[in-house]
Amino acid sequence: MYSLIEMLSYKRPEGTATQRDFCKRFLEPSFGLPDIHGNYVMQIGSKPRLCFTAHHDTVHNTEGTQKLVVMNDVVSVADQTASNCLGADCTTGVYVLLSMIDAGISGTYVVHAAEEIGCKGSSALVQDNPEWLDYTDAVISFDRYGDKSVITHQMGMRTCSDEFAKSFADAVSMPQLKGDDGGSYTDSNEYASIVSECTNISVGYYNQHGKNETQDLVYLDKLVDNLITADWSKIVISRDPSVVDDLYSYNYNEYFVDEYNTKEVDAMEDFIGQYAHEVATLLTEYGFTIDAMAEELHLSESSFINNYARRRMWG
Repeated sequence: MYSLIEMLSYKRPEGTATQRDFCKRFLEPSFGLPDIHGNYVMQIGSKPRLCFTAHHDTVHNTEGTQKLVVMNDVVSVADQTASNCLGADCTTGVYVLLSMIDAGISGTYVVHAAEEIGCKGSSALVQDNPEWLDYTDAVISFDRYGDKSVITHQMGMRTCSDEFAKSFADAVSMPQLKGDDGGSYTDSNEYASIVSECTNISVGYYNQHGKNETQDLVYLDKLVDNLITADWSKIVISRDPSVVDDLYSYNYNEYFVDEYNTKEVDAMEDFIGQYAHEVATLLTEYGFTIDAMAEELHLSESSFINNYARRRMWG
């Protein structure tokens, strides 16, 4: 068994020596050497229709190792002054894939490079158009916070059918997993114009990309066990990847109207407007990124969405 705790001790910004050391220790024994883009790819079975993915970079702002603490089956950083995040995004996803490989579960397995700096590894892989994409029906990333999501939309665009989301929960016998249209952007999104079902699954981390990031070990243990014993014949494939569907955006005011007092929100908005630079600096120092905040708030940059929609529709 691979030790998730050992894996989480590596701080791995893209392109660093610590990232390379991590890959040599944990990935290359199963995958061999990476492709020219830094992606690790291997297969179990003959022409498997499911592809399982994670990524091997993290949003740490320095490389090296970090000390961790486990309390009540939850992992966190031991010293928040020495690290800006835990890195369960996406170390936990890598652990999930390695566990499935060890169990001999049929599938194409891909651990991408450079997800945290723009999904560069997955984008390059898709452009290379490897043969295995011809028979792949679903790309399933393990890179989502919480314990309830089967992502159906990324950046406001449908990438996975509701039918697939339900069938995935049924296949792994985890009824708490539900279709979730609030996804931001991960590697599976890069495949969405050519592969029918492209989703992202909750792996039990919280407060990603920040100093308070944690990993729930109890949920992760259940997820891995159920993935290994899953009945993959239950998976339903129904989305047409050539159809661009359901560009949407949240109504910010409706989303928060029942949760916070309007006067408090107005006062905070005025404060942020007056001290925007100072607030942005503070959030950055605490390890927050634009992507992480957008995901937590279920928001998307409209210009980014529109540009992405154009790319999906016209290439």
